[in-house]
Amino acid sequence: MQKVWKIILLLMLCLPLVAVSQNPETEDYQSEFIWGINKNTSGGLIGGFIFRKSKRINEGLYQSLGVEVMNVKHPQEFHLRRNGATNSFILGKVNYLYALRFQYGREMILFRKAPQQGVEIKLNAAAGPSLGLLAPYYVEIASGGSQRLSSRRVPYDPNVHSIDNILGSGYVLQGVTESKLRIGANLKTSMSFELGTTKNSVTGVEVGFLVDAYTQRIELMSAAKNKAVFPTAFFTLFYGSRR
Repeated sequence: MQKVWKIILLLMLCLPLVAVSQNPETEDYQSEFIWGINKNTSGGLIGGFIFRKSKRINEGLYQSLGVEVMNVKHPQEFHLRRNGATNSFILGKVNYLYALRFQYGREMILFRKAPQQGVEIKLNAAAGPSLGLLAPYYVEIASGGSQRLSSRRVPYDPNVHSIDNILGSGYVLQGVTESKLRIGANLKTSMSFELGTTKNSVTGVEVGFLVDAYTQRIELMSAAKNKAVFPTAFFTLFYGSRR
């Protein structure tokens, strides 16, 4: 995790703050819509997905409305597979946290690319409310004694369920309908590097930092320190269109 933070910090601090180009041949657009796949230090292989709509305010400055859908993990999570188990499970995990982040932000163009070539660099900042869905973590429990003739899926309780009887985790998104709502807020700062082979399309990456804070501690693990504030470094690969 420390290496990821250092790399992103280096990118954000060492890039020259190039003034907005006034070259009349540079691209200009009124609005942009992007969606992307996120990887962050509080998520798994895929942290989640982002959607953002931006609209021009003036030369070099845009306002944006965004939504992020993320699966937030505890840093001490690890998968365990018992002998004869159908799949792995996370020892001590009691809840999932699915974060819905709503954001209003500003995007300032530091370097504008020429038509159909170059890279456009933006400095971004956004903030807004967060809705956390705290869903119980289900596991598959063997029944029928040592014969393991059948199984059932139940919310995991480390004080009740022996790991010797756990065959694996539950279904994907199982327990979402039983979620409890947690209220919070988020603050993000980042830099984006946009490319595009045509005037109306955009592809790029965004790197930065985000802090997600809730009004109470989020219980993700039973025997670990749980917290209410989740600072993360992130990397997003995005695609979109502009006009």
